Amino acid sequence: MVLWIGVDDTDSLRGMCTTFLATELVRELTRDYDLIGYPRLVRLNPNVTWKTRGNGAVCLRIGHGTGVPRAIGEIAGRRILAYPRGDSVASPESVADQVGKVVERWACFEDPTTHPAFVVLWKRPLPGLYWRAVRDFVEISEALDAVRGRGIVRTYKEGRGVVGASAAVAWRPRDRTYEVLAYREESRWGSRRIVDASSVQEMDRRFPTTFNNYDYANDRVVIAPRSPCPILFGIRGDEVEDLAGAFNAVRSEPVDRSLVFETNQGTDDHVSVTNLFRPRTTVRVQGIVQASPHTVRGGHVVIQFSDFQATVYEPAKQLRAVARSLVAGDRVRVIGSLREVPRTVNVEKLRIETLASVRRKIGNPSCPVCGKHMKSEGRAARFRCIRCRTSAPRSAARYETVDRTVRRGWYEPPVGARRHLSKPLKRSSRMERSS
Repeated sequence: MVLWIGVDDTDSLRGMCTTFLATELVRELTRDYDLIGYPRLVRLNPNVTWKTRGNGAVCLRIGHGTGVPRAIGEIAGRRILAYPRGDSVASPESVADQVGKVVERWACFEDPTTHPAFVVLWKRPLPGLYWRAVRDFVEISEALDAVRGRGIVRTYKEGRGVVGASAAVAWRPRDRTYEVLAYREESRWGSRRIVDASSVQEMDRRFPTTFNNYDYANDRVVIAPRSPCPILFGIRGDEVEDLAGAFNAVRSEPVDRSLVFETNQGTDDHVSVTNLFRPRTTVRVQGIVQASPHTVRGGHVVIQFSDFQATVYEPAKQLRAVARSLVAGDRVRVIGSLREVPRTVNVEKLRIETLASVRRKIGNPSCPVCGKHMKSEGRAARFRCIRCRTSAPRSAARYETVDRTVRRGWYEPPVGARRHLSKPLKRSSRMERSS
């Protein structure tokens, strides 16, 4: 029996990062125990109002390792090994004391919105806790009930972090990705990051199993965050074996430490499979466009369907051009979070299922009697020949079919505007080819 450790809600918008705290836990705990499997970075419902940035919790497994270990990072000049399996740890209480010291050293207790918690469990909660936390909402009391009798729980302040900490332990991956995270020297925290853009582009080309590295549409490095947190950069991918090479290909300021995480990023786990249309959940809906989309103040593009509205917000950049190209009669599938005010689906990606035929008038009809070019008698009125006074309906005008600027298929925002959990089309196509 290994011990499962979950931690959440230790960072703030002004700094820190729960994954950095995880590296400190790894450094502390691997003095006495072995790391079993990869550390886990588990993203939860991105629509909750109390999230810091990406709403991510972390999970570690420790024990006495068995099998052949794998190197998964380096901390303080020491290579970090992870074992495929592990035997039990004798003293959960002493492990909880060690975890508590690290949390109390690094968590942002001074921030009024930060409410840390951690769990040290010898028995995991059921996976339903994870699925509720990633797709819906879990109350603190529900999380406490889910882990009661399964181990040790410690909360600080309001203790809201117990939800993410418990849900991270409850995650049983149906789909997974990996991320190697590089961290900055502490003296550089909060300053401008130095990551060479050309090396990121080269890495992106050399390692096609990685994703969301560089935003070519907007010429921006995406692997480096913009917040004052300790992370220098993070490279995500499907094949963990490729991450070491990708990591070494990036030229940057000095790296203080690095660690590979197993994650649920890029999996679409947050997309609801029910038909409940509830605010602050991510839904999958389909409908027929009712009118040409319109642009509102701020550059957001609104698409009106028969029974719901969807909006492509300005940060989605180029996806707005796809939305503007839609016309009445197009059938479209939308994935996005349902906002309460204004009540609209915030589009993460969309699929054009069918395209309506669009015709453009190219001329008035010729008179069927004398061949003279006919004239319109007014808006929505019939045509009439000025020579012989023969009339013809509006439908007699000459039209041509317009070639649409979009095609059927999926569309997504540029790399820099994607959510952590949203599955990129690159992953979807790769998985289809391998299946």
